[in-house]
Amino acid sequence: MNISSVHIRNFRKLKDCRIDIATNQTLFVGANNSGKTSAMDALILFLKLRKGFSTRDFTLSNWHDIDKIGESWIRQTEKEIDLSFSPWKDSVPSLDIWLNIKSYELHYIHHLIPTLDWKTGLLGIRIRFEPDNIEKLCRDFTEGFNAARRLENPPIQDDKFKIWPKSLWAFLDEKGNLNSYFKLKTYLLDPDQYASFQELPSSIEELKGDPLAGLIKVDIINAQRGFSDINTEGESISGFKNLSNQLRSYYDRHLNPTISPTENDVKALNAINETKRIFDENVNTNFQAPLSELAMLNYPGFGNPKITLSTKFSSLDGLNHESAVLYSLGDNLSLPERYNGLGYQNLISIIFKLIRFRDEWMQVGKIAKIGLSDSDTYYFEPLHLVLIEEPEAHLHAQVQQVFIRKAYEVLRTHINLGKDSKFETQLIISTHSNHIAHETDFSSLRYFKRQRSSAIEMTTSTVINLSETFGTDDETTRFTIRYLKTTHCDLFFADAVILVEGPAERMLIPYFIKNHTLLYNCYLSILEIGGSHAHRLRPLIEKLGLITLIITDLDTVNGTTKCQPEKGKGYKSGNDTIKNWIPGIEDFDELITLSFDQKQFEDLPIRVAYQTTISTKRENSTEEVYPYTFEDSLVMTNRNLFKELHKSSGLLNKMVEAAQQEDTKTSAKLLYEAITQKNAKKAEFALELFFFEHPKTLKTPTYIEEGLSWLEKLLLPAETPKNISTKSK
Repeated sequence: MNISSVHIRNFRKLKDCRIDIATNQTLFVGANNSGKTSAMDALILFLKLRKGFSTRDFTLSNWHDIDKIGESWIRQTEKEIDLSFSPWKDSVPSLDIWLNIKSYELHYIHHLIPTLDWKTGLLGIRIRFEPDNIEKLCRDFTEGFNAARRLENPPIQDDKFKIWPKSLWAFLDEKGNLNSYFKLKTYLLDPDQYASFQELPSSIEELKGDPLAGLIKVDIINAQRGFSDINTEGESISGFKNLSNQLRSYYDRHLNPTISPTENDVKALNAINETKRIFDENVNTNFQAPLSELAMLNYPGFGNPKITLSTKFSSLDGLNHESAVLYSLGDNLSLPERYNGLGYQNLISIIFKLIRFRDEWMQVGKIAKIGLSDSDTYYFEPLHLVLIEEPEAHLHAQVQQVFIRKAYEVLRTHINLGKDSKFETQLIISTHSNHIAHETDFSSLRYFKRQRSSAIEMTTSTVINLSETFGTDDETTRFTIRYLKTTHCDLFFADAVILVEGPAERMLIPYFIKNHTLLYNCYLSILEIGGSHAHRLRPLIEKLGLITLIITDLDTVNGTTKCQPEKGKGYKSGNDTIKNWIPGIEDFDELITLSFDQKQFEDLPIRVAYQTTISTKRENSTEEVYPYTFEDSLVMTNRNLFKELHKSSGLLNKMVEAAQQEDTKTSAKLLYEAITQKNAKKAEFALELFFFEHPKTLKTPTYIEEGLSWLEKLLLPAETPKNISTKSK
């Protein structure tokens, strides 16, 4: 048995969101505030806690719809009021969970078989947080609302002041009200309608109790925000303990010799008892003198019991001290747990917690004996679901990679959990770490994409199953996987992506970004991909709907030969991205005259930026030149600055000599010749430029400035571009 997918509706950022769950390990990725935590909390509240909902768990755009229900109750007569569930169906949080059931698992779900024809396969259950008694809710709200309005008569001078409850949402928001009037109800779904969200008939009957009880064991590790060090008492806010506390807990539940003792346990308990007897004799002897002084107060006196001291030794006490966990340094040297690095402590502790989850599921050791008689049989849930939120907290990069490589393996390391086991484990992790994403099979990634269509809808998200992108084995997919594996996975967490042509742009564009205050405060991923390969990322970028700026070069050719850009010669662009993606044109004359809007993708926030005409005024005329790449465009834009550089060498020296030419076209020709030589070292050019000049003094080439300005407007928090859609193809 495993979870095929969950469909979350009306829960925080997840207005209508289907998430496919991988068989073994699923990773939730996405930019900050994209809904990953909403998804994890939905799984926790619906599947584990089954309580603790708040009005803030309703999607923001639904608050108004709830208030409209309350307004209709106030306006309408008792006979007109609709007390059915129908007005609520598109506003209340729900989770559809779809399970894959195999033939040998039918005995687990015999009470949930949807139809007599159903044999095995998909089984769907909807868990919905809905009003339990709508009639009572309506009555209590309208009575409270009308009473409050009577108190406001005569009218209060301040129009903004309203006595509670001023709306149905405010009524439910009052402490305790929501969970008094709402509860979780569960319903069976039709397997034939798996592909789409299905409307439930009004006559459908609620399933009694918790239909998932005994089917799924859910364990949780929340984000480790509360973890500090060994001095933290008990569990932190996040439910996380240091290792010594975890070891004590594990010992008490799985190894305690007082529970169903074995022959070896009896020997240990006998030794503890003998130690207690000897220690009690010693204590009572040593306390005899001070206790005898109490006789001066006539205590204990006649009829009062005599004081006797009896110590208590527990096997657990042996682990109940600071140095219970030591890290050996060799040569009989060791240090207590608190002297180890916090990140290493966290890694060990989180892995040990996974071990405990697994062993509790498999009822390892003494835990299996608790509450069971000899005639009882052990019961194991067929599915173990483990949810981990942001495991990267307090873990440095290498430790994050160790964790993600070992986590699922640890959860399956048991004699009953081999490859052919009938018990299954699914691990779901939400993360902001590109190091964790890097070590994961990309087909297990689920990308949370923020919606950007309007002010309210910007608070919602959709989820993209990247197994549909990375699950193929074509040439483009193989390139994308290899590229991301050899670089980084920042693009899965970025607000926007900038694809650049080469090393010079990669080094200098961060300085150009600093001139744009908003961009400098955004999470931008800059990938050096080159014009001949940027288009290979097209399927991924378009699938994710990422805001993407492609900064690339015209690379003009005459036939198959490189040539200096010039209008009216029939030259073309040799850049595959420009020819085959955006704008999908290769004629140089047409490319150089395209408007700003024509360089943008029609349906997605993707734009290309390539060299534009540079005009120079000389006396009564204007000279126009056309840069070939980033480097000559940078020099032509900053000619006066380059003229003043001295003692340069290599490519930079040739660029300086070209910039010193009085004639603009001669200068452009020499720049083209310098950058197209076989031994032209563009990265060295950028590094040497850093040595002579601070990049802040450089003026940004026009085509890059236009692209960065476009990017900045897209990322403005209070503004949404009118002609930008983020739908995926």
